[in-house]
Amino acid sequence: MTKLEGQRPNLTEPEASADGLGHSSLAKAVFLDRDGVINRALVRDGKPYPPTCVAEFEILPGVEEACARLKAAGFLLVVATNQPDVGRGTLPQAALDAIHAEMGRLLPIDQVEVCIHAGQGKSDCDCRKPKPGMLLTAARELGIDLARSWMVGDRWRDIDCGAAAGVKTVFMDYGYDERLRATPDFTVKNLLEAAVVILGT
Repeated sequence: MTKLEGQRPNLTEPEASADGLGHSSLAKAVFLDRDGVINRALVRDGKPYPPTCVAEFEILPGVEEACARLKAAGFLLVVATNQPDVGRGTLPQAALDAIHAEMGRLLPIDQVEVCIHAGQGKSDCDCRKPKPGMLLTAARELGIDLARSWMVGDRWRDIDCGAAAGVKTVFMDYGYDERLRATPDFTVKNLLEAAVVILGT
């Protein structure tokens, strides 16, 4: 399901319940940034940029296998992505929807959380990473136990977002020209390596 951000989320986390053995009955999830994690980012001057159409949307090697392994292990897969070009008027909403429809056709994604706000001081919302709003919204709607969940991303905003939401974080290091702020729990080179870390922890 693709759900575009339209309203400020209610930032309340779901209450965990437990079975007779003390185990949480909530689901575990892997939250995935989109550009650079699922699909190839367009890198210019050392910085990554998103695709602008389906023709530019290229799934990275190993992503399909990584998603299949995580799903087989019982994880929900939730994409959490900032797409401010929509809010800035440089990317049509229809183009974003088409990209996410293609992503959903290729990968077993359970939900897509999108912040389309412009950022850059032009908007104030609870969903734009590094704020944790998209993760908290998905947790509430899908019944996710954040303490058993993960965030995988290739930017400092992803790691800060995961830390703020209380999930474990995996940083995909492409050597971008930017510094991390929060320290990730693990650092890898691709999503398949991230899946191996998650499944082995």
